Amino acid sequence: MPAKPDLERLFAADGPLARAIDGYRMRDQQVAMARQVFEAIEANRLLIAEAGTGTGKTFAYLAPALLSGGKVIISTGTKTLQDQLFNRDLPTVRDALGVPATVALLKGRANYVCPYHLERALAGGRLNSRAEVIHLNAIARFAKATASGDKAECRDVPDDSGAWPLATSTRDNCLGQECTYVKECFVVAARREALAADVVVVNHHLFFADVMLKDDGMGELLPACNTVIFDEAHQLPEVAGLFFGEAIGTGQLLDLAHDTKLEGIAAAKDYPPLQDAARTLEKATKDLRLAFKHEGMRLSFAQWQTHTAAVAALAELQGTLDELNKHIESQAGRSEGLANCLRRCGETIYQLRHWQNQKVGAGGMKCPVASTANPPLPQPLPREGGGERSESLRDFHGNEEEIYVRWVEVGSYAVTLNRTPLSVANIFRRQLEGHPRAWIFTSATLAVGNDFSHYQQALGLSEATTGRWDSPFDYQANALLYCPQGLPEPNHPDYSEAVVEAAWPVIRASSAARGGAFVLCTSLRAMRRIHELLATRIAEAGAEMPLLLQGECSKSELLDRFRQLGNAVLVASQSFWEGVDVRGAALSLVVIDKLPFAPPDDPVLAARIDSLKQQGRNAFFEVQLPRAVISMKQGAGRLIRDEVDRGVLMVCDPRLIGKSYGRRIWQSLPPMRRSRELADVEAFFEAELV
Repeated sequence: MPAKPDLERLFAADGPLARAIDGYRMRDQQVAMARQVFEAIEANRLLIAEAGTGTGKTFAYLAPALLSGGKVIISTGTKTLQDQLFNRDLPTVRDALGVPATVALLKGRANYVCPYHLERALAGGRLNSRAEVIHLNAIARFAKATASGDKAECRDVPDDSGAWPLATSTRDNCLGQECTYVKECFVVAARREALAADVVVVNHHLFFADVMLKDDGMGELLPACNTVIFDEAHQLPEVAGLFFGEAIGTGQLLDLAHDTKLEGIAAAKDYPPLQDAARTLEKATKDLRLAFKHEGMRLSFAQWQTHTAAVAALAELQGTLDELNKHIESQAGRSEGLANCLRRCGETIYQLRHWQNQKVGAGGMKCPVASTANPPLPQPLPREGGGERSESLRDFHGNEEEIYVRWVEVGSYAVTLNRTPLSVANIFRRQLEGHPRAWIFTSATLAVGNDFSHYQQALGLSEATTGRWDSPFDYQANALLYCPQGLPEPNHPDYSEAVVEAAWPVIRASSAARGGAFVLCTSLRAMRRIHELLATRIAEAGAEMPLLLQGECSKSELLDRFRQLGNAVLVASQSFWEGVDVRGAALSLVVIDKLPFAPPDDPVLAARIDSLKQQGRNAFFEVQLPRAVISMKQGAGRLIRDEVDRGVLMVCDPRLIGKSYGRRIWQSLPPMRRSRELADVEAFFEAELV
């Protein structure tokens, strides 16, 4: 570690950062956070740091990280922030400080063109439209000209084009070192750069899947690292649960069938039964989804067992998978691609049986141990060119007593069978042990008031140092928290109608002040109903007020339209509660329909609640309320994004005022003025017109 830097000078109004950045302002909170980050890096400690909007937390961790002289991994929650760090923030701070650090950007393999799969798609892919044909040819031209292979640089093909999955690889269908294109592989090149770089920028999903779990050849990155920084760290408990668990979805099965057909066309065209078996698997996979009449369901294993049609469909699917496995096995020696499909098919058979054959423990499921009650499961086949995938989570964690919850998620087009740890705290904590390094966890939303215990318990970080710095923005002068009177309880059948009735005059007042609004809903059903009701209100009033709905187009396109229109109303659900930055009058009002409590019948949450109750603990105050507070802080954080922003946060849920726990929620929000009177809101917006 180099000599301790003079952070006050670095962040001073006339310091190197100020000289390099237009509009830079020194903030005491930023300096205080940077000091704590540096001390944590110096002592190889754990630090949990909450920094309110406008604190400048990115520079507060980048400066000490770059000055530390060690290898640093920075993990973010979104690709947007990942790109911003790599393309803007890191080069700015590095150049301002004069630090000769090399920086690499590393994304998941689905973000890079795969020459092997691109060639297969061009030769035998059945595309769904003429647009996809055009896109695939554009990707082929891009692949010849690009140095990185990063699809974000391919401007001619939309990010959501159906051609991209055909021209990229997945963890399942990558051939690894056996691939004939391994020397030209963009993923391999990106990882080589990352291993050589001083600072590597990844995202949380990649960190857990490839770096922490040492999968796909990235096991060398973490051991060489001195500091790990998680930005948007409030997402980690959920992401960790995803990657420390297991999941198998109908999408994976359809991909297996599709890849088998392509590989069969390329290497076993004279063996028609392979194509027939792959098509049969496709049909059986789609039939599993069709066995459910509704979407948006999350079922416990017990609830799943009552859906007899779905249970029968899964049994039928397993039979078709076994049949496909026989046919692939007979042809696997004809190409690396078919050998890879055989490995995947064997692993999928294993995973499905593993999901269904488990010992049930109190409060959830335990990893299977040898027992005459559970017949032996088929062993997964070795991975070609990438080492062996561990047989189960028991092997990876080395602990048979971790409790897991089995559950099923039914989406619009897919069904996913999940196996999720009841708690990730012990599992995550074990990953922090070993080589001494600093671990920094930072976000604008980690604490409930000044209390970090919920977050510490979720990830097993009891010994971490904590720090919290409020936003420097003047919320008292520039923001108003409005909770209207007279609304019914949120479980009332006409609650969405009451929300629109209360919100409409506020939306009109915001629009009159030439501002736009977000209406953030806690469910897709409420979102659609509120959008329908607002459309009727706007039409009846003849108002020139553009109305947008989440899902009409991509999130980025929807935000661009919202910013350009200036007075639009966007009705959205969970994906717009965080990671969205709209500055200025275009977003002057945020309406939240209900306090964002997770539904207690969610299978994983229900199991955690039961487990805490069995221990005599209060699940509401330990889990449900802290989660709602963090979500509320995220939603409220959309409103004020810089020092000159003004706006109203309207929370329709009467529990914010009527319930004793409501006080803990609003006290965790920024210190806005509060009112229950519509006249105060109208006066606030009228002040904009003066």
